[in-house]
Amino acid sequence: MRKFETLVLLSPELSAEKREGIVNALVAVVEREQGKMITVDNWGMRDLAYPVRKQMRGNYVRLEYAAPANLVAELERNIRITDGIFKFVTVKLADVAEEVA
Repeated sequence: MRKFETLVLLSPELSAEKREGIVNALVAVVEREQGKMITVDNWGMRDLAYPVRKQMRGNYVRLEYAAPANLVAELERNIRITDGIFKFVTVKLADVAEEVA
């Protein structure tokens, strides 16, 4: 399994419950596809460098996980069809993830 990081930019207009629901859904996708979630890091509301969908603020969440390569495609497919997510980026951190308990 490889180690990946996905950074997601959520709409500032979402309530705390909706944000938590979206993050929980993404974590569920990782676990359903035989991945292991390492870290869910909520960065909170931040100013953006340029307007995204006419918004100058957004809520960032960083997901770090160990997973097979095909999981990334499924996770990104789910991100694309989820309302409330403005942008995302996925980066491979390591070719081999150390054992995650």
